Amino acid sequence: MPGSGAVTRNTLRQQIADALRDEVLAGRLPPGTEFTVKQIAEQYEVSATPVREALVDLSAQGLLELVQHRGFRVRVFSVDDFRGMIEARSLVVDGIFRRLAERGTAPGSGELLVSVRRRGEEARRAAHSGSLEVLIGYDLRFWRELSGLVANTYISEFLHRIRVQCWVFAVPHLQREPQLRAALWDGHSELVDAVTLADADAVRRIVQGYNQHALDWAARI
Repeated sequence: MPGSGAVTRNTLRQQIADALRDEVLAGRLPPGTEFTVKQIAEQYEVSATPVREALVDLSAQGLLELVQHRGFRVRVFSVDDFRGMIEARSLVVDGIFRRLAERGTAPGSGELLVSVRRRGEEARRAAHSGSLEVLIGYDLRFWRELSGLVANTYISEFLHRIRVQCWVFAVPHLQREPQLRAALWDGHSELVDAVTLADADAVRRIVQGYNQHALDWAARI
């Protein structure tokens, strides 16, 4: 089939990028870790080309940095970086939910809201059980699906990227302080309720609470 080689390579490129992102989010590749294209290619037993492309993709997403003559490094985010992420996230999220509250959710979004609520409940259970890696997966899906209600892929992709970066910063700290894991996820269902009811004040209160908790936590690090 013409072009099948390119399709296979692109699929492999995405699989490698996803696998490495998961390793970073799980804390198995901590911030500051350096590696080369050759090392990753040998680890996954693949050629260098899709690995190089995957690493470039992750660099474009802000998760890796190119280290001249040495390869790549997992980016180290500072507390100031984290504050900037929260500010950017809060401005966009506030606009999203204000629009949803004013216009209501689109017809047929009920099934999506059921799925979003399920993600939130799973995130809460994972937080209370101390399963940080599981929590991250459900939390990312929760916010990605919730932001998908605006039907704007540019907004959804931007928020997903910011949230992944927030987790990259937070994971090493949360691994040392597991009691913090349950602090932010009890309100996910409440947020879905507020969005469903188009209650703009409740939505703003819940989201501001999330952001303030994150900033207060960062100030203690």
